[in-house]
Amino acid sequence: MSDFDRESMLEMFIFEMTQLVDQLESTIVQSESEYNIDQINEIFRIMHTIKGSSAMMMFDNIAGVGHSIEDLFYYLREENPKNLDYKRLSDHVLSGADFVKEELAKIQNGEKADGDGTELSKTIDKFLQQIKGKEAPAAAPAKASAPAPAATPAPASTPAAPPPVVELPISSTAGDYMHKYKLKIHFQDGCEMENIRAYTLVHNLQEIASDITHVPHDVIDEETIPIIRRDGFYAEFSSANDYHFIHSHLSSTVYLRELTLEEVEGDIVTPVVADAPVVQTTVEAPPVTAPEDISPIAPPPTEAAIDAAQKKGTASHMISVNVSKLDALLNLMGELVISEAMVTQNSELDGLQLESFNKETRQLRKIISNLQQTVMGMRMVPLSATFFRMHRIVRDMCRQLDKDVQLDIIGEETEVDKNIIEHIADPIMHIIRNSIDHGIELKEERAKTDKSSKARVLLEAKNAGGDVLIIIKDDGRGINTEKVLKKAKANGLTSKPDSEYTDREIQQFIFLPGFSTNEQVTAYSGRGVGMDVVSSNLEIVGGTALVDSVPGEGTTFTLKIPLTLAIIEGMSVLVAGAQYTIPIVHIIKSFKAQQENLFTDPSGNEMITERGEIFNIVRLHEFFNIDGAVTDVCEGTLIMLENGEHVVCLLVDDLIGQQQAVVKSMPKYFRKVRGLSGCTLLGNGDISLIIDVAGFFDK
Repeated sequence: MSDFDRESMLEMFIFEMTQLVDQLESTIVQSESEYNIDQINEIFRIMHTIKGSSAMMMFDNIAGVGHSIEDLFYYLREENPKNLDYKRLSDHVLSGADFVKEELAKIQNGEKADGDGTELSKTIDKFLQQIKGKEAPAAAPAKASAPAPAATPAPASTPAAPPPVVELPISSTAGDYMHKYKLKIHFQDGCEMENIRAYTLVHNLQEIASDITHVPHDVIDEETIPIIRRDGFYAEFSSANDYHFIHSHLSSTVYLRELTLEEVEGDIVTPVVADAPVVQTTVEAPPVTAPEDISPIAPPPTEAAIDAAQKKGTASHMISVNVSKLDALLNLMGELVISEAMVTQNSELDGLQLESFNKETRQLRKIISNLQQTVMGMRMVPLSATFFRMHRIVRDMCRQLDKDVQLDIIGEETEVDKNIIEHIADPIMHIIRNSIDHGIELKEERAKTDKSSKARVLLEAKNAGGDVLIIIKDDGRGINTEKVLKKAKANGLTSKPDSEYTDREIQQFIFLPGFSTNEQVTAYSGRGVGMDVVSSNLEIVGGTALVDSVPGEGTTFTLKIPLTLAIIEGMSVLVAGAQYTIPIVHIIKSFKAQQENLFTDPSGNEMITERGEIFNIVRLHEFFNIDGAVTDVCEGTLIMLENGEHVVCLLVDDLIGQQQAVVKSMPKYFRKVRGLSGCTLLGNGDISLIIDVAGFFDK
């Protein structure tokens, strides 16, 4: 086979490896106390794929670590040892997952994946030898000619060794029985790069087989992709392994849709390696297929195969699309929305009676609206991957802090825009770390308060109109408001007497930069950066964070984030002849002020009473230093805006109406202006600045 351009394959390699590592972590963390055979098979399959793909891409350090873990789980799968230290087992595998993630991060950043996994591989191999020693302390691997009653696996190879040699079943007679096989594989529709997948399959097959021939011959050639896609990939080879072993080995192929394997004939041959490991097999070989039978015989389907067949229909209708292509599609969608507004709101149409035109534009607007929903739906990603990643964080913190915490997840199927999900992973992580480190008590402390020794952290997501609510709730000690207020005063963050602060206002101090009540810096807290990340990341996506705590009972964090940032429903308002757009999700209502409801507080702030409540008034023209706007509050229009628990009344000249706004990023020299989040293009070609409501509550 000819060489291939590795650089062109890196993007797909990183994507698939990231998916595999996520699956690995999820399997380990959710079944740490004890592994069943399905979980062992799943981990073995994942590590086999990681090892093979890394070796193919010439990342030998990753392949070496993957090989060690694969050896470990091969032994667990074949021998089913008892009394394992599952926590140590999990630690070793998760260390391997961390190593792979670190190397992938280097590759993604264009750096050399030069991490040394030798010591990690040695540690895993040593653990494997300890397990083997517990199983047969008095047994030594002997090369006796008499058949052994039980399997004796080969020693794990060292990390520095070339691609591993899988243990081959050797006959107890004078020679080896070499089986000859015919193989045909079809990959899933839409998996792409079928030639490279066939190359990987042959690369892995070389570990357990010889005399390999295949069609197409030069699988690296991209011209073979449509051939493999249409006709499948065909191979013939010889192996000392029995039928079921070969079938199991090939079944781990990534994106496998259909596998047919046929044993055609066999020969007794003299062993090439005299000291090969002795492995006894009792599985009878399937009957040899007659040459004229063109339909290869496959073994009876396993439960896993049946399950895969049931999912095949769905998988074949899924394709992977580069995010940049979805971004380009979304941009075109935005331009289409703007163009539709330019046509339907053209000033030359003012005063004309165009019934047919108006009817057709309504139909056009309906089609564009449906198209927009479809495009936005394509970008929606479930929160499940982000949520399940938190299991690892909880697990590691519990081991470090000697706490017992159960993470419950609800609503992980809730979807948000791909761009938003990238900004909320860190806030969720920091809040969970804060809950476990600050909130959850030690086991002894919980026992004194009649609480269960196992604490609970709830991670929940649910839709709320055009927003998604993410709730993180713990049953810990709660927030000490006195301690928080004292720290806030020491940092100069307070602006009024202590007695005037509510508990909720005090609790919001924890989101300020540099704020921490921990007196000692630990691996998880004390630097005052964690909760600040929550606030800053949420501001980027137009979200808010609320905290509600009851001493002795626990704390609840509520993150409110929009479904998408690309196209929003906005209210156009007029100030000094210029249009501004306010996101509808922040608007409670609009109204005209009455003079008798207006007053000024002792600090000089304008206030208004509305339905028995008092609210601050912010003049938009003063906020942005604009001349020529309406200055009389009673002549203008007040818009009541909410941001989390806070409410303010914004004074504008007039309302224009509600419309969709395609959000465009601000030029660099505008981004530091408080109160602006972006801009949009109006139907008449003018630019409207989009108001960042959170900016009105900074002071």
